Amino acid sequence: MNLAPPFEAFAHEWINAFNSHELDRIIALYADDVRLTSPLYLRYTAGASATVQGIEPLRSYFGSALQRYPDLRFTLLDVATGVDGPCIRYHSNVGDHVAMEAFSLDRERRIVRVWCHYV
Repeated sequence: MNLAPPFEAFAHEWINAFNSHELDRIIALYADDVRLTSPLYLRYTAGASATVQGIEPLRSYFGSALQRYPDLRFTLLDVATGVDGPCIRYHSNVGDHVAMEAFSLDRERRIVRVWCHYV
């Protein structure tokens, strides 16, 4: 029995967007009212907030990260199926980390909510 929507294709699209380093291509995957919660964002804001709210603050955060890490590269490891979207496990060459991001997608399959976790 296959319960999974086609999240494998979404995961590859997301990984490829980040590996392209094209900010507009990355941002196009997210809804205008996106909320992303991440321990890395908490460090980015010096402890003021763990959540990015809205597409323009997300654009600024990702743009800063792409400038800081010009060799950023993600490698897809696994895709798990959730009710509203996938959880993607990937390797990041920045700090040699494994990360997991759980996504909630809207009807247009744009990302509306993200929870980031790092090993």
